[in-house]
Amino acid sequence: MNRIKNYSELEDRIVFWLKDYARKYSIRAFVIGVSGGIDSAVSSTLAAKTGLPVYALGMPILQKEEQENLSDAHLKWLQSNFDNVIVDKFDLTKVFENFKFTMKEFGTDTHALANTRSRIRMVTLYQVATSVGGIVVGTGNKVEDYGVGFYTKYGDGGVDIAPIADLYKLKYGNLVGILV
Repeated sequence: MNRIKNYSELEDRIVFWLKDYARKYSIRAFVIGVSGGIDSAVSSTLAAKTGLPVYALGMPILQKEEQENLSDAHLKWLQSNFDNVIVDKFDLTKVFENFKFTMKEFGTDTHALANTRSRIRMVTLYQVATSVGGIVVGTGNKVEDYGVGFYTKYGDGGVDIAPIADLYKLKYGNLVGILV
């Protein structure tokens, strides 16, 4: 399955593609949500390696402590390793709770509410992107987002550029990796 012969070369190609895209379309920054998962870690690191301003956002909504800690750790790592990364964190729990209260007449279906959380995060990403002349960087991989279609329409699937869209994420026991 792993057809990658040189990971460093693949990284260089993706970083070049991101920089070239930004240059061609006069994009001043990349904006990305950092969830604590491998996909957002890989995508945010690739964006940071471009040298362009990267707004890396933590956006917890009733987040499990473990997941939020992973997100916070990666945000801290990005900020300490790349001068071009601007980290911000928006706790969107109150926004979500207010939405749930406002919409209580229409039920509390957990699937719909999970999708709502993703959509609130995307609105946040686009608010920042628009204000800084940037675009939203997606974190979807080939299997989840572009194979199975495991994403939220107008949520985490609503992005401007997707640097790992052609990469597979595979899990072996406790190890997770990105492959082509």
